[in-house]
Order: sequence, then structure tokens, then C-alpha cells
Amino acid sequence: MVASGLSIAQWLALAQYELLLFAAAFFALGLLDELAVDALYLWLRLTGRARTRTLAPEIETSPALTGPAAIFIPAWREQAVIALTVEHALAVWRQPELRLYVGCYRNDPGTLAAVAKVAARDARVRPVTVDADGPTSKAHCLNALYHALRADEARSGAAAHMVVLHDAEDMVDPAELAVLDRAVRDADFVQLPVLALPRAQARWIGGHYSDEFAESHARTMVVRDAIGASVPGAGVGCAIGRGALRKLAETNGGVPFAQASLTEDYELGQRIAAFGGTGRFLRLRAQSGRLIATRAYFPDRLDAAVRQKTRWTHGIALQSWDRLGWQGAFVTRWMMLRDRKGPLSAVLMALAYLLVATTLIGHTLAHFEVVRPFALTPMLELLLLCNLAGLVWRCALRAAFTAREYGWRQGVLAIPRVVVSNVIAIMSGRRALAAYLKTLRGGAVVWDKTEHSAHPAAVLPREALS
Repeated sequence: MVASGLSIAQWLALAQYELLLFAAAFFALGLLDELAVDALYLWLRLTGRARTRTLAPEIETSPALTGPAAIFIPAWREQAVIALTVEHALAVWRQPELRLYVGCYRNDPGTLAAVAKVAARDARVRPVTVDADGPTSKAHCLNALYHALRADEARSGAAAHMVVLHDAEDMVDPAELAVLDRAVRDADFVQLPVLALPRAQARWIGGHYSDEFAESHARTMVVRDAIGASVPGAGVGCAIGRGALRKLAETNGGVPFAQASLTEDYELGQRIAAFGGTGRFLRLRAQSGRLIATRAYFPDRLDAAVRQKTRWTHGIALQSWDRLGWQGAFVTRWMMLRDRKGPLSAVLMALAYLLVATTLIGHTLAHFEVVRPFALTPMLELLLLCNLAGLVWRCALRAAFTAREYGWRQGVLAIPRVVVSNVIAIMSGRRALAAYLKTLRGGAVVWDKTEHSAHPAAVLPREALS
């Protein structure tokens, strides 16, 4: 029993010890979860099921489509990048069966003018003006594009066989359309990887996206696909079969995209799985070794990164719990649990950094004999050693996945960027919880979009995608 005459400093030291035990135990549980995914991934690699296949040469040289394809691009105040996105897509996708629908708002003359200028040069571009002042929600804009597609199908008598989603800042892959065209014949929903391109002037904030996507879209999504769990949408580089889109609309009041959701793309894949549809995640490389993926620049300022990840955390970890509940097989529920642990992880990481600081202070006070340090129990020592080993393992894996896509220098930088990822996760987790509580009190869902000023198509040579 603890003596009642402990000083305030000793009470603080005891509280620190208890919090350390709490945090170490929960980090150990998280480590077991990650190790389970790692074990599955390594098994898939050893058995050849996780091998990234090489694209057949005929798909690259003769990328004809098997039916009409519609591309949906929602845009709000994207005059800086939308023309480059559309022009690059039209240049690398020569297929005449393609129609590119760009959603613009009537109170956004800059984006409207940029899209109209490109549409005047290529009849495959279909500008769609949303009948509302922007921004509404991204899903609302996508639903306006869906209505425009239905009107075009009714006029022409020819239905699109797939709809592909992209954002206004994306640089599409030349082989993407042909790959999705074939894959969606056997699946209702298909997702390709996303590559967050690193920039020299955004080595830390922007670079941490490179690390996270490199690991997630080479390990976690591969495992999800292999074990038959639901495949969530990333909102870009994904294709929905026309029949699946129609079914989504029939079960959602005539519109396929959930307008009340902050992450309608994530929810899209889950809803398709819920009605028995099939989802796939595909990793393919061109003959040159290029990964078939969507490339884009991500935020390079702390405030923009926190704002973007707040929306992701709010929509995926908090809002989807209310909207989707817990459904599907065990593996799908397991992956849902992983998707929704963001706020708890943010709390634990904040606590961990606080404990590091207080431990340093405690050791300093103990050195000057101000307080008497508490001895660690064998169980806590074991937990801390396991956590340390797990941290080293996770950093090594992240560095390896980053280095595979971006080179060894970026792989080395991925290790200290773990701290950047954690700090942004802590800040966005707090903001997401506050935003979620606001919506519970009746707050509206608003498209809190990321500002874009740079486009990779203006920097990277065309040869980079050959």
C-alpha cells in the first residue's frame, strides 16, 4: 500500500507510472494488430500472391476500351490545376469512348472558365454546372455528374459500362483506363494505388504522405484484397461498374454518392461490399517498371495537412461508425476496426510524447534527489521492450516501402518523418472529435477541401510515365 505521506512530486511520479503502464499495454495491443497484418503480407509474398504483376504489353500498346467510360471529376476553386489535369488525361487517354465529366459551381467562374477552355478543344470533355452555390459537399457534386451521365445515356441510348473517379489535382496513368476497363468486367469496384509525390521544398509535411501511401497501398490494401475484406475507395483511380452504381442509387434515394458523408469515397467501397458486390485492389507495373497509379502532390503546410486529415479521421473513424455500423464477415469487421482506431491512436500518441517529456523531467529530479523514482516492474519492462522493438520494426518497414517507390534517400527520411505523421495525427484527431461533436448538434457537412496550386504534369516530363 502506498504511504499517505507521499509528496506531490511522488504522487505525480506514481501517476506517471500508471499512465506508462496504460499506454504500454495499449501500444502492445496495437503492435499485435500490425504484426498480424505483417504476417499475412509476408505469407502472401512467400506464396507469390502479393507479387506485383507486370502489365501485358498489348494493354499498353493497344489500350482500346470494351465499352464507353465516364470519368467524374468534382471541382471547386481549382482554376490553378484543373486545366492541367484534364489536358493531361486527354493526352494520355486517346480512347474515343471516353467522356470526362467535370463538375463546377455557378459561383466559381475561374474553374468554369478553365474547364470551358479545354472543352472547346476536345468534345470528350463535358462541363457540368452544379445547380447550387459552392461548396456543397463533394458527394453532392458527384451526384450532379451522375445525373448528367444519366441524361446523356438517355439521349444517346448507349450506357457507360464504368465510372472512374478522380480529383481535380490528379495526374492519371496512361495505362489506368485500359486496366480498369478490363478489371471492372469481373468486379463491381476496383481501386488502384495512389502515389503521393515527394517535393524538395516539402520534404517533411508533404513527404509524410509519400510514406503513408507507400506502406498502405503496398501492404495493408494488398492484405485486405487477399483475405476478402471490403476494399475502401480512395476517391481517385477507382472504377465502379455501371450496374453497381445504379444499385447504389436505387438504395440511396436516387443518388449513388452519400451527400451527408465527409468521406463518400471510403463509404462507396463499403456500401458496395454490403450489398454483396465484389471489390478489388490491383497493383500492376508497366513493362518499364512504372507502378500503375494515380500521382499527385499533397499538402505541404501543416495547417493544410491537419485540415485534410481532420476530414479523413472525422469521416472514416467517427462518421462511418454511425452511418455504416459494423457489418460483414470477420475480416471486414477487423479492417473496419483498424480504420476507426485513429482517434484512440491520437490520444495514445499524445500521451506517449507527454510521458517521454515527464520521464526526462523525472530522471532529472531524481538525479538531484528531489523525488525517489519508482522501480519498473518486470511486466512493464517487458511491455516497454516489446514496444521499442515494435517501433523499430515499423520504422524499418515504412522505410523499405518508401524506398521501393521513391529511392533510398526518401526511405531514410521516412524514419524521422514518423514523428511528423504522429504530430499531424494528434492534431487532426483532436479537431476531428470536435467537428464530430458539432455535427451531432446539427452542424452541416461542408466540403472543407484542400487548396491546390501545383500539378505534377507541369513538372514531370512525359517520359516519366512511359
